[in-house]
Amino acid sequence: MTNGEATTPLLGIIGGSGIYDIVGLTDLEWRKIDTPFGDPSDELMFGKLDGQQLVFLPRHGRGHKIPPSDLNYRANIEALKRVGVTEIVSLSAVGSLQEDLPPGTFVVVDQFIDRSFARTKSFFGPGLVAHVSVADPVCGRLGDTLEASLTALNLPHRRGGTYLVMEGPQFSTRAESNLYRSWGCSVIGMTNMPEAKLAREAEMCYATVAMVTDYDCWHDDHDSVTVDAIIKVLLANADNGRSLVRHAAPSLRPSRPICSHGCQNALDHALITADHARDPAMIERLSVVAGRVLKR
Repeated sequence: MTNGEATTPLLGIIGGSGIYDIVGLTDLEWRKIDTPFGDPSDELMFGKLDGQQLVFLPRHGRGHKIPPSDLNYRANIEALKRVGVTEIVSLSAVGSLQEDLPPGTFVVVDQFIDRSFARTKSFFGPGLVAHVSVADPVCGRLGDTLEASLTALNLPHRRGGTYLVMEGPQFSTRAESNLYRSWGCSVIGMTNMPEAKLAREAEMCYATVAMVTDYDCWHDDHDSVTVDAIIKVLLANADNGRSLVRHAAPSLRPSRPICSHGCQNALDHALITADHARDPAMIERLSVVAGRVLKR
């Protein structure tokens, strides 16, 4: 795909805690997708929503089998790219770091602070080096669509906010929680990095909708929150998240020019390894992720 070339958008949904399927799809089919990076979290679910093709991946696998640090982030993103997905909406359960973001609020994230440390964070490496900008790590065009749908559905939400990504699987200490608040972070979770970085390397439009389930441990009332209460919010958020997908998906029709935010040209100036020094095995491994620029 080159600048100005039209593409038929295909929406991919990555569902976080509580979202293991999308209700209302027709022509439903689960398919196993192989990648050179190993197995994704689960099979991909293909279906149609009011006639529009959609692809869904449960981030933790059906039944929530895989913890954040053990997710194969590269395989998840590569599998979605491999089947033709161009836009990814990530739905993620998070804790709130701000008083004015109570449980049940949806945050259309625009920034991340990545505090994860036990994860492979790039498709590239020895033999083929690339440096991709993630200064603006999410697609503003997708964010506009999601904000419009949240407004239309009258769901409590905020456009813009910083998602602090921690390693997990344990939650924060109170000192850590207060530190992240002092940094101005809005929400905290465990999964959207390196997911967003990899989506950028794969030249895919990516946006996060962070769904608040509880206040993090900084809050005075945190200890009084019961697991039952959190689960209740989680399930309500999951239902609202599915409603958001159903409302937002039609906005991707019909075909559109290449993303005005440049997501699908992210590799134009990123490859640093000289042509003659590139490892053929790496070129083959990255044929789906970076094929657009490697075939020049």
